Amino acid sequence: MKIIIIGDGKVGYTLAENLSQEDNDVTIIDKDPEPLRKAIEYLDVMCIRGNGVSTKILMEAGVKDADLLIAATTSDEMNMVCCLTAKKLGAQHTIARIRDPEYASELSALKRDLGLDMVINPEHACANEIGRVLSYPTAVSVEPFAKGKVELAELKVVNGMPLVGMKLKDVSARISSSILIGAVIRDDEVFIPKGDFQIKENDMIYVIGRPSSVYNFCSRVGLYREKVKNVMIIGGGRIAYYLAQYLEEAGMKAKIIEIDKNRCYELSELLPNTLIINGDGSEESVLNSENLRGMDAFVAVTGRDEENLLTALYAKQCGVHKVIAKINRVNYASMIKDMGIDSVVSPKQITANGIIRYVRGLKNAMGNPVETLYKIIGDKAEAIEFVANQSTKFVNVPLHDLKLRDGILVATIVRKSEIIIPHGKDVIKPGDSVILIVKDKHFSDFNDIIAPGGAS
Repeated sequence: MKIIIIGDGKVGYTLAENLSQEDNDVTIIDKDPEPLRKAIEYLDVMCIRGNGVSTKILMEAGVKDADLLIAATTSDEMNMVCCLTAKKLGAQHTIARIRDPEYASELSALKRDLGLDMVINPEHACANEIGRVLSYPTAVSVEPFAKGKVELAELKVVNGMPLVGMKLKDVSARISSSILIGAVIRDDEVFIPKGDFQIKENDMIYVIGRPSSVYNFCSRVGLYREKVKNVMIIGGGRIAYYLAQYLEEAGMKAKIIEIDKNRCYELSELLPNTLIINGDGSEESVLNSENLRGMDAFVAVTGRDEENLLTALYAKQCGVHKVIAKINRVNYASMIKDMGIDSVVSPKQITANGIIRYVRGLKNAMGNPVETLYKIIGDKAEAIEFVANQSTKFVNVPLHDLKLRDGILVATIVRKSEIIIPHGKDVIKPGDSVILIVKDKHFSDFNDIIAPGGAS
């Protein structure tokens, strides 16, 4: 696909990096030569210096033949104008980054009036991710599939758990048969485990099943913890605003510490039920005076990775059970988790996952496009959801009669309200949502998971 990205900031660069790796023809437009220089040096993309609103620049980038244009500059208004102009010049599909909360209630009208196919809001998506993790205090990350009917939870195996030393085939009999351990990360290597795979201490396991089943599994392996009631948030930006809204609706109490006094006034008006504190959240004295040790959870979402990391480590040292840090440098995520921080979130990576899912769907709009996509560790493995339809070539065939490509696990089948942890005799029927764990491969069509001759 021919894709144009306007804006080469953190989100734009991450999108270009991920989309170019999936064999797309990517062109980046930006006014600043410095980020373009980095993109030229490290990515297989074409770069054009100029204003993405300019018809001349868009024509130079080949907008007439573009399958998709993504406007990801720092200005919501500029992104809207870029998309509107691109559609009129011939771009097939457009995506705009729109971050201002004031536009949130008008998104459906904006999409219709501007011809937008998708709107991305990295901060809102990041806040939702943090909110899900706080609702699930034992998990490192939680990703919903099949419209929330199924959850994929990342959990850490620690000393004393009954799982340590247990083979996968025994987990079903001894602990729970209603979940599946679909992937295991050990020493930065991803395994799609089989029955004889033995779980070890410090493994990161990915458990998939109905939300209640995953919760019960956590309880049985000693990961049950009281629900989060009080949350301290460091940084008063957009993520903090969206997160506080989420927590209010979930019945949790939030306290935001923000250094900018004017922003504190704004937040106090926007969030009347959230306590807003004007202070430097990186100072121990401020954290201690605001009862850090009495908090159930701590979330660091300032604009600086270093500050988020240091304050999160201090919160962990003070005994806070659930500690989450926002970082932009995703390549450091696994190292930071090893330091003791429970969860690490990256707005740009969350956004990239959503865009990649959309792009893969466009590539195969007439077949079985990707419904949901979640990258498990960098680019090494993915959890993908497809819906079987009339073009699926292997419906009603028992799974043990299918020859899947290497590195693929059929993790869950969702049939209406029924959640099936599949075995060899189970079949995929039209309309089923099927969640796969896939290692070292990218799929945009459900039919591609079958090896040649594997469905006969």
